[in-house]
Amino acid sequence: MRSIRFKLTAWYTVAMTATLVVFAAAVYWERREAALQEQDERLDAVLLFEADFAVRWLQESAKSLGTVVTPGVDSGYVLNNEVGSYLEGMRDHLTVIDNDGRQIFVSERTRELGYAGATKMRELLQRRPLENRRGLIRITQDDPPFRYHIRRVDGAGPQVTGLLVAAQPDQILYGPNELLRSMAIVAPLILFASALLGSWLASNALQPVDAMIDEIEAIQDGRSLHRRLAAVPGRGDELGRLAVTVNAMLSRVETSFTALRRFTADASHELKTPLMVLRAGVERALTHPQAPPDTVASLDETLRQISVMGELVTNLLTLARADEGRSSLALADTDIRALLAEIGETAEMLGEEQGIAVSLELPPDPVVIAVDAPRIRQLLMNLVTNAVKYTSEGSVTMALDAREHDVVLVVRDTGIGIAPGDVPNIFDRFWRADLARSRTGDRPGTGLGLAISKWIVEAHGGAIGVQSRPGRGTTFTVVLPRGQAPESALSHR
Repeated sequence: MRSIRFKLTAWYTVAMTATLVVFAAAVYWERREAALQEQDERLDAVLLFEADFAVRWLQESAKSLGTVVTPGVDSGYVLNNEVGSYLEGMRDHLTVIDNDGRQIFVSERTRELGYAGATKMRELLQRRPLENRRGLIRITQDDPPFRYHIRRVDGAGPQVTGLLVAAQPDQILYGPNELLRSMAIVAPLILFASALLGSWLASNALQPVDAMIDEIEAIQDGRSLHRRLAAVPGRGDELGRLAVTVNAMLSRVETSFTALRRFTADASHELKTPLMVLRAGVERALTHPQAPPDTVASLDETLRQISVMGELVTNLLTLARADEGRSSLALADTDIRALLAEIGETAEMLGEEQGIAVSLELPPDPVVIAVDAPRIRQLLMNLVTNAVKYTSEGSVTMALDAREHDVVLVVRDTGIGIAPGDVPNIFDRFWRADLARSRTGDRPGTGLGLAISKWIVEAHGGAIGVQSRPGRGTTFTVVLPRGQAPESALSHR
């Protein structure tokens, strides 16, 4: 999943790219149009100069030579060689006509256009009345148009009446093309710099969000609801409003959680005395010598339900105190090996009732670490009881592995296992995987044992994990550090 920082950087870069492309296109188009206009103006000035020059040359030549033409074929005329050879030196197209509209001179560049090109230029001169004018003419559809100037010629003899000078604009516009090339070189550098700038801006803008996320992650464990998001300095924007809103929500959540925990703890505590009275009354009734058999059976079932209810109340009280931080650990150096052997004896008796073999894998030497022995005993009893409960046939193994920095406790069974989709939920309170684990089935329970086990392990600064496959059994692994437990777990009772 892409982060907001990446998306902001990407969009900033895309926006910069689009802006740069539009800006470059606008500048190129403006410069191109300006260059074309400038080119046309220069070309028009050049053609005007060449036309004036050709007219003056013909007039001066007529004054000095008397005539500028010589008889040609078909009763026509042509410019004499001396006059025509000088006009050949002009770099643009030149056509001169006589008073009948016939060409008496065609420059070499005009002849290169072929018959069709020369004919179109001659037709321009044959339009009447013949007067000074200028314009554009396209010889072919693929080539750019020619710009032309037509001038009347007076004073060069009766046979010379007009001329046409034409030229094509250059195809290469060095100014706009060079600008486009420069933009193509500079654009990647600008985009790279904009991406870096966008990343920096996004990171700077989202830095308070990262701080909020870290703070919320620290709060979401349910034990730190008293904490609040730090105020965003100098911000009265959406982030500041978000911090205020989240803090208000946390206040309401803390109030609700506190009320819920207090209710659970108070209710559990208040229920213990009535349950003890009920238990004592039922036990006294069971010992009555004149109690009928059906009454004894009913009282046995009632006593069993009272025991289940008492276990549930005790577990709820334990978890409620743990949530409030009032359930502390009394750490003392304890031989885990001896503790596991003690639990193993109880597990063997439980296994005999169901025909399950219970085995122990213990190191030869004592393993002494600082733990709360009653809590660790409760942890092991929860795991072993579950292992025996959900193993119809096979075996249950309890193992201990002493390492340099920690101690590993393993409880492994060959029972019914846990579905992969249920594994993440097994440490949740009151969670039951299926009907086989219901309170009214063959394997009754409250669904709080593993939640308490997880709290005991984490209170010691350890970790608990599970691996299971349906029909292949389940393995619980508990890792307890040899170092000091968390300070919060050592508070006085």
